[in-house]
Amino acid sequence: MAQPPALFTPARVRSLELANRIVIAPMCQYSADDGCMTEWHLIHLGQLAMSGAALLTIEATAVLPEGRITWADVGLWNDETEAAIDRTLKGIRRWSDMPIAIQLGHAGRKASTEVPWEGGAQLPPDDPHGWQTEAPSSVPYEASETPPVELDRAGLARIRDAFAASTARAARLGIDLIQIHAAHGYLLHQFLSPLSNRRDDEYGGSLENRMRFPLEIFDAVRAAFPDDRPVTIRVSGTDWVDGGWDIEQTIAFARALDARGCDAIHVSSGGLDPAQQIPVGPSYQVPLARAVKAAVKMPVVAVGLITGIEQAEGIIGTGDADMIALARTALYDPRWPWHAAAELGAHVRAPKQYLRSQPHKYRDLFDED
Repeated sequence: MAQPPALFTPARVRSLELANRIVIAPMCQYSADDGCMTEWHLIHLGQLAMSGAALLTIEATAVLPEGRITWADVGLWNDETEAAIDRTLKGIRRWSDMPIAIQLGHAGRKASTEVPWEGGAQLPPDDPHGWQTEAPSSVPYEASETPPVELDRAGLARIRDAFAASTARAARLGIDLIQIHAAHGYLLHQFLSPLSNRRDDEYGGSLENRMRFPLEIFDAVRAAFPDDRPVTIRVSGTDWVDGGWDIEQTIAFARALDARGCDAIHVSSGGLDPAQQIPVGPSYQVPLARAVKAAVKMPVVAVGLITGIEQAEGIIGTGDADMIALARTALYDPRWPWHAAAELGAHVRAPKQYLRSQPHKYRDLFDED
């Protein structure tokens, strides 16, 4: 009997059973009102919940208003933002049983920006859509930007408590998995990288000190989420800048998380410094995932220009990663998992309303929801 394609073998993350190895990555939509999800999010997430992937991840969701990347980002910091997510989830869950994750984060010095289609520049504190940013150190992302305020002990405690409070709200919403955002140059990545963290207290300097606050955030989130539900993290494997965060430090961080019971790690890269030199190309981040996987026990998720079906199958089949995450690929082709299953001779879940769309030559493609 032929072995099933690696991409379509089941996976387990803590108690969460996943039907295959395809994850829909978090993708900011910049379409919220005062942090509240809108009908756009129901349309956007709803179509991806019909994709046949194993897990759907809600976009970067700010734990505080000042933690938003843009003024139009989703948040989960009060009853109104929680209710808006609840309305969206109820609409999706009526028609899909796909597990749903949420990425919780804080943008730090990369907050207070315009939406991308309006240029994406940082907005000064006196702009109607802007505010004063915060960071580990008073070092702006771009030299022309308003410097962030260096977080003091009270500020660190406030953010740590906010992560825990948002996690408790996510638990009430029935979210299946939490992903902590420690990548792409946002606040927790800013603490990790020596390029953005210039502190001289116990949260700066040595690698152990720079990892301290992100690990405290992990501990706070883990304590606030039900024991049976997974807590995971997204990291940048390297800054792509000499003297910055690199894969060796990422491996040390991953091992510390593994020892604390982290359930999976999603390995991306970059976003911390405008001087980055990224060798963009198909699977360009997979070597980073491979290096982390060799060092930890928890599942590793690879991401980054994974667009081909055989490419994705190869990443899982060779053991470079345990799962792949699709972002822009899924936006361009929300049925990518269907097409992958058809090409590889696997099965995928599809809503009964769509069963008649099954091509004649793929009679055994669909498992009915």
